[in-house]
Amino acid sequence: MDQHIFIKDLHNHIGKELLGFYLVAEKELREGKAGNYLRLKLQDKSGTISGNVWNNAEAEAQNFEEADVIKIKALVSSYKGQVQLTVQKTRYADFSEYNIEDFLCRSKKDPDEMSMEFFRFIDSVSNPFISSLLKGIFEDKEFFHKFRMAPAAKSWHHSYIHGLLEHTNSVATLCEFLSTKYPVDHDLLIAGALLHDAAKVMEYSEGIKTDFTDMGRMIGHLTMSDEMICKAAAKINAFPNELLMHIRHLVLAHHGEYEKASVRLPQSIEALVLHLADNLDAQTVGVAMLYESVAPDAEWTEFDKLNNRYYKIYRK
Repeated sequence: MDQHIFIKDLHNHIGKELLGFYLVAEKELREGKAGNYLRLKLQDKSGTISGNVWNNAEAEAQNFEEADVIKIKALVSSYKGQVQLTVQKTRYADFSEYNIEDFLCRSKKDPDEMSMEFFRFIDSVSNPFISSLLKGIFEDKEFFHKFRMAPAAKSWHHSYIHGLLEHTNSVATLCEFLSTKYPVDHDLLIAGALLHDAAKVMEYSEGIKTDFTDMGRMIGHLTMSDEMICKAAAKINAFPNELLMHIRHLVLAHHGEYEKASVRLPQSIEALVLHLADNLDAQTVGVAMLYESVAPDAEWTEFDKLNNRYYKIYRK
């Protein structure tokens, strides 16, 4: 098998020809000035990189699908400070030719340590009803295994294995700190932090390629998380209706704006704080992932399509 060059190291090979295996994260046939070309996002466990097939794009596109591992012949180049590939040839790679673990992006944090941290947040809750609710959901071993393995997003922030657990812990850490600075209910806020994205285990498909399930696309994780909470609360004797309403509101309002698929606008101080903490972690990590993918001498990141901007890199 050819020596694999990880994507994070490709900046050391600018101007050189590359022969190697990479996973196809995205594939799109586009119309250009000189005809159609094939736009690819290629991935290994170290990151992602853009690649273009300029010649025979339609024919090359027939060789593989998204989530396939392919062998490519390409030229490593730099365009506007960004490392990219000009792909000359592609072919589908047989399973015997590679180790799939080389292509799966994972959190840089240890999942066992993150799991311990997650349950520490549950243990910090003193309200017996909230504690029972959280334990009833997350002490289900099958569910927590899926939660621990899931990404937090399809392509923006924490879009890798264990990403949902990492994101949830970060939001809970922010909320724990903010509960010492503002007049919010600690237990209620922590419940919202731990539960706000819980149904993403059902929103995204399992497997090499992260994509929406039918339920995820048609219903969405806010509504599915709300349903999960209601079912779990119904199993707890005399669960207070007022408390349940506030927990549900935290989840249904955490996207903050109707334009961003929020079911409700934040209408409690805890809901506002949760939205801001969630957005802070999601946006900051999303931008940090753009920073990680640039060449060492780059002055700007790739274009952030979600927020419609580039980011200038500060170097001391």
